Amino acid sequence: MGNHSSQNKGDISRNETGETSKKSFFSFSYRTWDSIFRSSLKISAVFLFLLIGAMIVSLIIFSFPVIKQTGLKILYGTNWDPGNDEFGGLPFIAGTIITSVLALIIAVPFALSVSVFLGEYFRSGPLSTIVNAAIELSAGIPSIIYGAWGLYVLVPIVQKRQASMDGDAIAFGVSILSASILLSIMIIPFAASISREIITMVPQDLKEASYALGSTRYEMIKNVAVPYASSGIFAGLLLAFGRALGETMAVTMVIGNLNEIPKSLFAPGNTIASVIANEFAEASDLHISALTEIGLILFLLTIVIGFLGRMIIVRMSVK
Repeated sequence: MGNHSSQNKGDISRNETGETSKKSFFSFSYRTWDSIFRSSLKISAVFLFLLIGAMIVSLIIFSFPVIKQTGLKILYGTNWDPGNDEFGGLPFIAGTIITSVLALIIAVPFALSVSVFLGEYFRSGPLSTIVNAAIELSAGIPSIIYGAWGLYVLVPIVQKRQASMDGDAIAFGVSILSASILLSIMIIPFAASISREIITMVPQDLKEASYALGSTRYEMIKNVAVPYASSGIFAGLLLAFGRALGETMAVTMVIGNLNEIPKSLFAPGNTIASVIANEFAEASDLHISALTEIGLILFLLTIVIGFLGRMIIVRMSVK
């Protein structure tokens, strides 16, 4: 009887020991996988940082011949003549900034209106489904299609408008204004989609509190929803601005590709992305180096704008 009891106790202790060992084994595995997962995330972050650094270094290396010969003249020079080794990139820098900023100014009211419409007034239903589908479809249309539409539809409209405003001037139609309008149409879906998602995330308690204080729906949107979602809305606009800075094919088809600083919105111009697309295939030697350098300028400009935008988002979030 005593031996049987001792044996049972021994079995129980072995079972408990075995179960404890089993738990310890799995506990060790969980910690191991957690460590592996954390390390993989760190490696991914470091790899991304190294990739961006490698891109910058490689662009600098390929740009070095023209930097060595002309210095930083590409930043302030206005004459672009590869045949005579003249590489002034200011017209392209100006064209890129002007078209992108103007496109953003045009797009902001429409993007914000669409986001409020879908985020507050029609969150569900047939109309919301149709508008959301249209936004997603617009975001997925290839830029060459936008460019063809702009060339055959938008450019003649701008040309007629310019001719009616100034009959003595030569109305080209292809211009800074045409490129800006086309860019604004292209970036509206990006800004509107992100802004809509942010507006729908505004806590319902804040909205109800605003209504309880006697606010109308317009006042609630103006004083509560939009300010609360302002950082997210700005992030969406920043993403859209980045898309506008780097857009190539559509802009190339409607901007006119004139290597001069635009004197008016109706004047033809050029952007950094457009001049690279137009000339890279036929470039050689120093010309390739100059195109690489101006591409480096666009890359750095995008990074700087991204950092500035991030700082603004952080400050808006704190407030």
